[in-house]
Amino acid sequence: MDQLEVILSRTRKLARDKQLDLDTATQIAIDEAAETHNEPLDEMLLSVAAKRELSGLGVLQPLLDNPEIEEIWINRPNQIHFADQTGHSSIDLELSASQIRNLCFRMLAHSKRRIDRLTPYVDASLVDGSRLHIVIPEITSEDWAINIRKFNKPNVSLSQLLGLGSLREDQAHLLTEAMQHGKSILVAGATQAGKTTLMTALLAALNPKDRVISCEDTFELSLQQDDWVAMQTRPKAAEGAPEISLRELVKQALRMRPDRLVIGEVRGAEALDMLVALNSGIPGLCTIHANSARAAIQKLLTLPLLAGENISDAFLRPTVSGAFDLVVFCERDPAGRRRVGQILEVTDEVL
Repeated sequence: MDQLEVILSRTRKLARDKQLDLDTATQIAIDEAAETHNEPLDEMLLSVAAKRELSGLGVLQPLLDNPEIEEIWINRPNQIHFADQTGHSSIDLELSASQIRNLCFRMLAHSKRRIDRLTPYVDASLVDGSRLHIVIPEITSEDWAINIRKFNKPNVSLSQLLGLGSLREDQAHLLTEAMQHGKSILVAGATQAGKTTLMTALLAALNPKDRVISCEDTFELSLQQDDWVAMQTRPKAAEGAPEISLRELVKQALRMRPDRLVIGEVRGAEALDMLVALNSGIPGLCTIHANSARAAIQKLLTLPLLAGENISDAFLRPTVSGAFDLVVFCERDPAGRRRVGQILEVTDEVL
């Protein structure tokens, strides 16, 4: 057992047996270690490392604290990958398989979601709103795989995106008018194109008195809206608790008098429930993975087919046309900066 593990074990025991706070228990444990160790200890380094393990997320904490880093992932022991504006990097460090498992359980504690052989993959959120995805063997071949999509811009506005060059002035004006006048908007783009950031900015343009009901796989949105109910899906539990799907959340949202229905991402049969809801007169806002604005429309013409066989093209085309007013396509420019590449008005001609 190395020195840090000795200090962590002693700190936990002091905190448990003597009811000490973690800072006090850690300092006592380090002082005891310094007295018995044959060589001088780097007490400051040990204190920082112990606090990261006890109250943070260990070796992941510096990466989570770095605002420039957008995503973190682990494929196998002793290596961490991350992405920022400059691209993809990796770090080699001591990180055993057992430490990775312990990190996973600590990260899942906040959401109270679980992972085991019966549920070998899970989506959850961290305390700061970052999105966590874990997959374990036998779904993966050997090692536990972790992805953390960081949540760095909780209060972004359209004017801020304009200042960053992500929007043109005419686009910002059009989107502001659309949100304030109850238009429905579909935000499309590839992974990491800025869809959730733009959705947050669009919601910041709402009338403060509007009632927002949001449905997500895992909590990602952060709104300043006073009248806001956030809901997330629930996987089926081993002890018998049933799954609560995105389709069910959309149905529940319709009973909650929304002024604006928000769906974090539509990618399955819930597309049908969303289209029906938006055709009832409730303005909507959601994201979808697509390679262009027109491709997003075409995807909406196929996803509802997953809900059943008795859905015809003659039903879907007018339903999609009546559901959305605008499609906003997010992309990255050649330099990697996120921007709104196109805003497409939904008309019969584009269908």
